[in-house]
Amino acid sequence: MCTDNMECEVCCAPKTCCKLDALVTIDERGQIVLPKEIREKAEISAGDKLAVITCERDGKISCLTLIKAEEFKEAIKKAFGPLLEELLQ
Repeated sequence: MCTDNMECEVCCAPKTCCKLDALVTIDERGQIVLPKEIREKAEISAGDKLAVITCERDGKISCLTLIKAEEFKEAIKKAFGPLLEELLQ
């Protein structure tokens, strides 16, 4: 778990609140099932696209983050949109 003044040991993002909500198993086809409670809480529905973000430590992926593709797209626009506009002027 993370607190406001402690860096998370399992995530790459400092000062991020993390908690264990579920343990999932990878099946023989490489698929996982997100538990219903998590899908409902995250408002993830069948057909939604998720971006997979990875963090690496010592050459190995140490953290996987899932974010709805639309939310990721909006975050990128917000972060880089003004910069791109400035560059295009």
